[in-house]
Amino acid sequence: MFDRYLRQVKDRCLAPLARVIGPGPSPLLITAMALVAGIGSAVAAYTGAAPVALALWILNRLLDGLDGVHARMHGRDTPFGAYLDIVCDFVVYAAIPIGIAAHAGTQAMAFAALLLVASFYVNAASWMYLAAILEQRREGAAARHEQTAVTMPPGLIGGTETVAFYVAFFLWPAQQRGLFLTMAALVMINAVVRLVWARRRL
Repeated sequence: MFDRYLRQVKDRCLAPLARVIGPGPSPLLITAMALVAGIGSAVAAYTGAAPVALALWILNRLLDGLDGVHARMHGRDTPFGAYLDIVCDFVVYAAIPIGIAAHAGTQAMAFAALLLVASFYVNAASWMYLAAILEQRREGAAARHEQTAVTMPPGLIGGTETVAFYVAFFLWPAQQRGLFLTMAALVMINAVVRLVWARRRL
């Protein structure tokens, strides 16, 4: 919901670091480092090391934001880089709830994690295919003056809200099941809202 407002703020905050790094390192390397940090967060969650998991999650998000800023600043942005970035994001988004649920070891948490990951699956279909159609109709990122490779139709839960929810997972372990179910419900509302929007516009 807040991504469109905070993306420029994020880019401005990360630009000095991208400048310091310089054009040498590949943005794909930064993406790979983000993936390693995200998987590390999931592993730490599985072992019950919540502070480590939280720190690695935050590092993952910083690196995930940095790769795009670095690529654009140094003229190294590519369609493959954007594609790899979103694939790695979804790997991490799924791995962390699975790690948390595996550590909890209860059927209730496993079911809540299953619903959350399933909601990501439906949500991905709802925005990625819609984005492809909008790009095909020349109503995509360029027409909307977005800096992403393809348009990202907004919803209740975007990148900003995902960061907040995952931080909450680590800070309040006693509330994890409720947070999983709440996030799953909001993500599914995303899909419904996009379906209604698409039915009216396409």
